[in-house]
This record gives sequence, structure tokens and C-alpha cells, in this order.
Amino acid sequence: GAFWKPGSKLSFHTSPKMPPCDFTPEKCESQPYDHILKIRKQNFSPLVSTYFQKPLLLHQGYMQWLFDHEGRRYLDLFSGIVTISVGHCHPKVTTAAQKQLGRLWHTSPAFLHPAVHEYVEKLTALLPEPLKVIFFMNSGSEANDMAMLMARSYSQNVDIISLRGAYHGSSPYTFGLTNVGAFKPRIPSGSSCQATMCPDVFRGPWGGSQCRDSPVQTIRKCDCTSGCCKANSQYVEEFKNTLHTVVAREIAGFFAEPIQGVNGVVQYPKGFLKEAFQLVRERGGVCIADEAIKEDGLQENSQETGSYMLLKLANLRDEFEIVGDVRGKGLMIGIEMVQDQESRQPLPHKEMNLIHEDCKDMGIILGRGGLFSQTFRIAPPMCITKQEVDFAVEVLHSALSRHMEKRSKGKL
Repeated sequence: GAFWKPGSKLSFHTSPKMPPCDFTPEKCESQPYDHILKIRKQNFSPLVSTYFQKPLLLHQGYMQWLFDHEGRRYLDLFSGIVTISVGHCHPKVTTAAQKQLGRLWHTSPAFLHPAVHEYVEKLTALLPEPLKVIFFMNSGSEANDMAMLMARSYSQNVDIISLRGAYHGSSPYTFGLTNVGAFKPRIPSGSSCQATMCPDVFRGPWGGSQCRDSPVQTIRKCDCTSGCCKANSQYVEEFKNTLHTVVAREIAGFFAEPIQGVNGVVQYPKGFLKEAFQLVRERGGVCIADEAIKEDGLQENSQETGSYMLLKLANLRDEFEIVGDVRGKGLMIGIEMVQDQESRQPLPHKEMNLIHEDCKDMGIILGRGGLFSQTFRIAPPMCITKQEVDFAVEVLHSALSRHMEKRSKGKL
């Protein structure tokens, strides 16, 4: 089992050394920090919250690095909110954007413009048949809005299923697909949207050490045989129960993220989505995967460096009893924190905040996820290097060591 003892490597007094960066940020000439906080408090909706007791005032970004208003540098392990896949202010993207802004901003879809047609041609070339038609939208919520409308129009059915813990948008229409209580408004929404059990092999009722398509498995015991995942079979049966009990005989569709993000990078058992999709299609529904980058070898780096990072982080789970699960694929990684590995009860919010703050103070930015905000989400720009991964893991090790030392002394 996992353990920790005082004096572990990189213990209480050690802060890892940050890797070098050859980019120099501009001097920040913004309004004073306190005035920015005042504006935030007076003029922003209270629904828009911030990380950390003293929120970061970020000034500039370059590739995998962020710089605050005082010039301090941070390794961004969250890519904005998992959106800056190629890196902050990537020179190629910046050049292309500046070129287009100097040529034409906007007209209307009623007119033709070369750039958008060139982009569609390149994008559809990456997609399998028959996915060859593109409909541009302004946001993920709007895209899922449109997908719901298209699924219902195409199928002539209304019921749509999504997984518990899913986040698919925050528009009045997509609120029905989103099954995270913190994002649910106290207004009627989501007519004919139904939630089904999330096949979570760590926290769910079924799961074990051979279930995931990942370099790192759960620590739960598993008696599955080769090619037969009992957890997957159980979760598929639950999905069938949903089809038999809460929707009509024919449905409009099923929404699913290949790996749940907001819910804490939850990875399903192997084969679940394939079987679920088949069941949906048998009932007349369509399947919507809610999620391509070719240049710079970023996909290859994501796979190689992500696997390297997952295996490094798995060592933390072996050492610290409060690290319950390490999971993911490529550079989409979750570290689920628990009170102890046997109970799997979520680590209290206060303790999560302390570790989060400590990591920030040592130079890494982590995301948060899970129904109880108990999971650190890691999805850095895909240009991250193994040297920077080593630094991030050392910071996490140091933060966890400090936390366990405080806990052992009753100072939390």
C-alpha cells in the first residue's frame, strides 16, 4: 500500500528548480493589482470565480509558460481550460491571425472567402467517411446546441442520453446534458434529456486493475480474464436499463466525451463507448462525441510525453495514501485525491486548496475537477517537454510531502 514518512525525497524545505525558458516577457503596465481586484469584485458576476486566495494576475503567455504581472513564471499544466493545445501565443498561430486581421475581419456565410474554405478542406481530409460536412459555431455550448437540434431533426425523436458527471455546455438547451450539480441552474431546462450512470472504474461500483486503455490502471483488485472486462459488462447493463426504463423505444441520441474532463478526467472501461454507441444506433439515435493537430509532431509528443508523465505520477500514488488514482491518456491526466486509498472518500476541499496553492507557489498551474473538486486536472500545451514534466512531478512530490508533514504534526 501507499505510505509516507518524514524525510522523503524533496521533503518539507525543498522547492524544485524550474527549467529554463528562452522567452522574456514584456514589462506589465496594467493598473495596480489591488485596483484590478476591486474591479473584479464590483463589476464581474460573482458566478465567475477565481483560483487561489490571492488570484493570479496573468500578463503574458508563451507556449507552455505563463507570466504574472510581476514577471514570475509558471508552467501551465491546464492550457487555459484545456483549450490552448498548441501553446500560448504560438508563433505560427499568431502570424496567421495577424495576417487575417489585416485582410478581412468578418462578412457573412452568404459570401465566399478563400481562407475558410481552405481550412474546411484540410479539416475534412482528416475525418473518416462519411464525416465530410462542417458547420461552424462560436463555442462548445453552441456546437452542442446545434448537435442536439440536428440529432432530433434527423431522428425525428426527442430523448437524448448523457452520462452523470458530464459537462456539455451552459446554454439553456445544453444544461440538460450537463450532469454536474455545481453547473445546474435553478430553472427549468433540459426537456427530454436523461442521465445514465458514468462507467467510472475508480469511484463507481465496478472496476479494477485491467479496465482502462491507459498505461496506468486503478489500484482496485480485478479478476477479469483476458478479453473480458466484467466492469464493462456491468456498466453496459446499466446503460441498457436506462434505455429500457427512462426513454422512449426510439431515441434521438447519446452525448459522451471520450474521456470526461470536468468530472476529473474519468476514463471508461475498454469497449464501453463502442457497445453503448451500437445500442443507441439500434434505437434510431445518433452518437455525438464531444471533443486535429498535424504540425510540430504534437500528437506524437502528446502520446509519448503523456505516457511518460502518467507513469511518473503513478509513483506518487504508490508513495502517498492521499493520492487515490492517476489516470488518463496522452496529455489528458487526472490525479484524484482521497482521504485514504481504502475508503476512496474525497480529500476535503480545504486540503485540496492547500496543495493547489503550494503547487502554484512553486511554479505550476493545475486545474481542478470532479464532483467534489477532488481531482487535479492536467492537460498542458502539447509542446511540453520531458524536462518540464520532471519539474512538474517534483513540485507535486514536494507539495504532497509538505502536506503530509503538516498533517502528521496536526497543523492542517
